[in-house]
Amino acid sequence: AELDSNRGVYLVPAFTGLGAPWWDPHARAAVFGMTRDSGRKELVRATLEAVGYQTADLLAAMRADGANPEQLRVDGGMVGNNWLCEFLAGLLNLEVARPVEAEITALGAACLAGLQTGMFSSLVEIAGTWQAERHFVSSMQEQERTELLAGWHEAVKRVQGKE
Repeated sequence: AELDSNRGVYLVPAFTGLGAPWWDPHARAAVFGMTRDSGRKELVRATLEAVGYQTADLLAAMRADGANPEQLRVDGGMVGNNWLCEFLAGLLNLEVARPVEAEITALGAACLAGLQTGMFSSLVEIAGTWQAERHFVSSMQEQERTELLAGWHEAVKRVQGKE
C-alpha cells in the first residue's frame, strides 16, 4: 500500500511450473522489471499482485466456459490484507467478499463433522451460515487494469519461453 504502483515489477510464482489455466510444468518462477531502485516493497507488492493475476486468469477461463460470477468470496490468511482484497476487486472488476471467519477450511471440516452428528441437516443449511465481514468493490480504471494484466501476461509468456 506504500507504493503508488507496481513500478513495472512482476513475479510469476511458477516454482513447480504453472497450473491452471496455463498447465505448463516446464515454466519456472521469475521476477521481471526490477531495477537498481527496486527493493522489498516492490517484491512484496509483486507477490501479492501475482495472487490477483492468477485469480484473474482463472476467472477468465471460467467465463470462457460460461460462468459469470457476480461476486468472489475469498478466505485464508492472506485475505486479512485489505490492500490485497481491494486489488482483487479492482483487477477482477468484481465485488470481493471477505467472510467473518477467514479460515474457511477449518470451519468447513467442523461443519462437516456437525453434519455427521446431526448438528446441521444439510449442506444447504451449512452454506446459509456464511457471513461477510466486509465487501470490496472496484475503484480501478479500465486502462490501469488492462495495462497491469498485459504486463502480467508478458511475464507469463517469458517464463514459458514464448518471448
